[in-house]
Amino acid sequence: MAWMQISDYSHPAGWSAAEPDAAARAYCSQLERGEILYFPNIPFDFPEADRQFLLSQKQSGFRHHKNVSYRPTSDLLRGASNDDPADTQRLQELMRSYSRSVTDFLRRFLRPYADKWKLDYASFRPLEEQGRDLPVHKRNDLAHVDAFPSRPTNGARILRVFTNINPTAPRIWEVIRPFEKVAQRLAPGAGLDRFAKEAGSPLRSLRRGISPLLKVVGVPDRSPYDKFMLHFHDYLKENDDFQKNWEKQRIEFPPFSTWMVYTDTVPHAVMSGQFALEQTFIVPIDAMVSPQSSPLKVLEGLCGCKLAN
Repeated sequence: MAWMQISDYSHPAGWSAAEPDAAARAYCSQLERGEILYFPNIPFDFPEADRQFLLSQKQSGFRHHKNVSYRPTSDLLRGASNDDPADTQRLQELMRSYSRSVTDFLRRFLRPYADKWKLDYASFRPLEEQGRDLPVHKRNDLAHVDAFPSRPTNGARILRVFTNINPTAPRIWEVIRPFEKVAQRLAPGAGLDRFAKEAGSPLRSLRRGISPLLKVVGVPDRSPYDKFMLHFHDYLKENDDFQKNWEKQRIEFPPFSTWMVYTDTVPHAVMSGQFALEQTFIVPIDAMVSPQSSPLKVLEGLCGCKLAN
């Protein structure tokens, strides 16, 4: 049996169980342990007209951006072409609808998390991933765990839902063993102890005290956990042994499939694929079914101190 289980939860039978609360807790637990929950179809409302519109968009309009991003809390679209205002408005409406549909579905499917999460960005990924000329730290085809430079989580987890809207080609990932195994072997060499020492320093206490002011002026208050995870993201991409010699599992997500995964927990690389949608949720530790599986708790267990506020 493969060490990374791909679970098939077809819609609607996969979540309309006789005991929906128990089923939802089981799904949360599987995600938290580093499994990928896979749907062979799109388990929420996504009109065919919306998919056709996204496929029709000119790639030239996206050449300067890695993705088109949508911020649900402010209804703000970034990265779209400005060549046609009507198309830009249509894209914003589509992304707004997509974000709401995914969120409504997750409120039912992952009930223990419902409305405890922070709704983060949605994105449209129109470019072919294979062969992109990007700096090392921005490459998606190198295995990594996710961390956001501008949006520290302070130990909360990064849950992402992806949908492949490409009509003919799969989106291909490679994944490596879950976070705990990677952290046990590589976090010490990546300098975990150095970040742990900062957690108890007077400077850290001072920074916590002025964090509201920093937030007002737009400076993110990164906990030692956030700083380490940002560093670990880059460290893994730079580590030739990790990239070349660690066992990987190849996963092909076919057209019209959907999957969800904690991308801060599962080291992953996107090897190829074009036209995908994604919605991110930041889920707090106190919403977890199995909090000890979180990267925060794993790292704190390794260094012996608290890394988040």
